[in-house]
Amino acid sequence: MAKGLPKRSEDFSGWYNELVNKADLAEHSDVRGCMVIKPYGFAIWENMKSVLDAKFKQTGHQNAYFPLFIPKSYLSKEAAHVEGFAKECAVVTHYRLKTGEDGKSVVVDPEAKLEEELIVRPTSETIIWNSYKKWIQSYRDLPLMINQWANVVRWEMRTRLFLRTAEFLWQEGHTAHATEQEAVQEAEKMLEVYADFTEQYMAMPVVKGWKTESERFAGANETYCIEALMQDGKALQAGTSHFLGQNFAKAFDVKFSDANGKQEYVWATSWGVSTRLMGALILTHSDDLGLVLPPKLAPIHVAIVPIYKGEEQLNNIRKVAVKLQNELAQHNIIVKFDDDQQRKPGWKFAEYEMKGVPVRVAIGPRDMENGTAEVARRDTLQKESYPQEGLADKIKALLDEIQENLLNKAKTFQTENTTKVDNWEDFKNVLENKGGFILAHWDGTAETENKIKEETKATIRCIPYDSIEEEGKCIYTGKPSKRRVLFAKAY
Repeated sequence: MAKGLPKRSEDFSGWYNELVNKADLAEHSDVRGCMVIKPYGFAIWENMKSVLDAKFKQTGHQNAYFPLFIPKSYLSKEAAHVEGFAKECAVVTHYRLKTGEDGKSVVVDPEAKLEEELIVRPTSETIIWNSYKKWIQSYRDLPLMINQWANVVRWEMRTRLFLRTAEFLWQEGHTAHATEQEAVQEAEKMLEVYADFTEQYMAMPVVKGWKTESERFAGANETYCIEALMQDGKALQAGTSHFLGQNFAKAFDVKFSDANGKQEYVWATSWGVSTRLMGALILTHSDDLGLVLPPKLAPIHVAIVPIYKGEEQLNNIRKVAVKLQNELAQHNIIVKFDDDQQRKPGWKFAEYEMKGVPVRVAIGPRDMENGTAEVARRDTLQKESYPQEGLADKIKALLDEIQENLLNKAKTFQTENTTKVDNWEDFKNVLENKGGFILAHWDGTAETENKIKEETKATIRCIPYDSIEEEGKCIYTGKPSKRRVLFAKAY
């Protein structure tokens, strides 16, 4: 146990909840199902957002903002879309409060009923496509590639911080194209952007693939996804990109004149990731001592803790720390020199361990005599003494090594916990006793997919891109199958 943190092997759910609390990432709000993201947690999200935002702009997208409220009639225009979100919608029916008869309380003014109810944004396809109708007239207006950073509400009663909350933060890209081919390429390209981000920055390997028809986004012709494997053997959908065909263009009558003056409906995509990535980051790397952060997303890269007696020793250590801090700053490495005299070094060590700071440097009187410093890395918990001279270069290399080590460790875990099975009994056995990803044949029917889900709670996470054609038999029905799909229990 560390600071009351349960062990993952004994109580994985309790471990996760306590870690989010003790690492000061977030807390439950008094508004049921909603969370408060605390400054340290928000700093990690800001780092994610910064990287992704730059990637979106590099691929030709611009940011905009659309209303939080969506007229109910908009959702009615695309049948599959409204059906997919109907049970999750929060609805605004009135626009005013008034003082109650007791003179103290407030009540909804019955005279202030809206003529048309407003839906609190569950996703923005409808409100955005209503605008696109005005923005798109000619082929010269295409492609239109917009991203929005926003909050959304999907009414959830069984919630878990970051992983599933009634309100969460995300980005949603919405693009319009002149041809089907361009739209499909856009949807595929953005999934690659997500996959690159999760692997290169989050150090989290993912499986790229297509969703089955029953798992597609409401109103999409095709949904592409990245699936990650958490330490408890459950899958987590880390991002999705959707080819929407002409469904929303037709629903909102969005047409353009091509080069020959012919009127055509545009082709559409949408794609998004959310603060759910925060949960994925925690569940992929963290341990029984707390959070483990990949350096590329850590708010603090290096914590320097002085060990001293008296002001003179502290001042001498401070000079070394400031020099190191300045040298590391040249490499955009963020350093915190913790000279808080109200906390003992042991408390600070445990705190930075809990918060997942990648590198901790301790400098004491003996280090000052020897010209050394003790360097501890968070990923392996190894400690080593290094000369103060050239320490900045050593730490820079060490941060790169930690980033690579976390990715390799996660890749190894994913490989070791991906199992091929060829019959129903083995499928159930692996699911019950090992978990993880299961590659198995499926007959391609929604009926079989639903029965497997009902009996085992496992779902088809995706049809992997790298799933080669391979003759086989469905594990459930024994009917012919041409490729394996990826099953898992999931968050």
